[in-house]
Amino acid sequence: MNYENMTEAERDVLNLEWLPLLTIENIEGYFEGAKARSAEARERLDCRLNVEYGDTPRQILDVFPAAAPGAPVFFFIHGGYWRAFEKDQFSEAVEPVIAAGGAAVTPEYELCPNVTIPNIVDQVRRSLVWTFNNIGEHNGDPHRIHVCGHSAGGQLTGMMMATDWRTDYGLPADLVTGAIPISGVFDIEPHRHTDLQEVLGLTAETAAANSPQHLPLHFEGPVICAVGGGESESFKRQSKDFTQKCRVQGLEAEYLEMGSDNHLDVTNRLAEPDHPLTRAILAQMELA
Repeated sequence: MNYENMTEAERDVLNLEWLPLLTIENIEGYFEGAKARSAEARERLDCRLNVEYGDTPRQILDVFPAAAPGAPVFFFIHGGYWRAFEKDQFSEAVEPVIAAGGAAVTPEYELCPNVTIPNIVDQVRRSLVWTFNNIGEHNGDPHRIHVCGHSAGGQLTGMMMATDWRTDYGLPADLVTGAIPISGVFDIEPHRHTDLQEVLGLTAETAAANSPQHLPLHFEGPVICAVGGGESESFKRQSKDFTQKCRVQGLEAEYLEMGSDNHLDVTNRLAEPDHPLTRAILAQMELA
């Protein structure tokens, strides 16, 4: 698509493709339900809340220790189009992993327009470095970190796969053991032309530099690219394209399309221990 010369009608279509708030009914009910269920999950789970990994208010994370040492780690990055949400809405997503014997970390990050997407990528990298350095104190194995993220969190998952951990941080090249981007935005160029641009302030250069679809991946582990069957064709296409990119690079990559799920249904599935997506994640983590 020639984004620069779009008509108003074409821009409206682009917004419908990329902005779930325009198409999902009772969207506030999804948010409120997830927040309530996640509060209940934290009551049930052993957790260390609001641990600082950086020097700004939202550079915090929650840690959910494993019951026994040497457990694989589920590192879940929330979405919200880089402008909304917080980790507390997604605590329920870690419960099946903890029940199966894993550990988990859920980072938070500053939001646009107070920061830029490159700033957010840097903050998530910092939270992952913190996890590598500290998760052993919470029975997690720093050499078995599986990164998962939804929507913008899917883009951030891809950016963790595209990070050269050895060169840039002096850490193991295989810092990320496995990846599970869900409903990811792997090419963020379209958002220079949606209504989100007013908040995101993307340039052509920052969009290209933060689109994992177009970056080399410094990653060798297994990948699960999941998306709801009821999501827009744009979301499904980008997940398919990223799956293919991973396969071309020689990675074991699975494309998982989930029934008629919309963009928010898919995150609810993570709390269901018997759902195919959850089972696939546990299998990747060698917990099932």
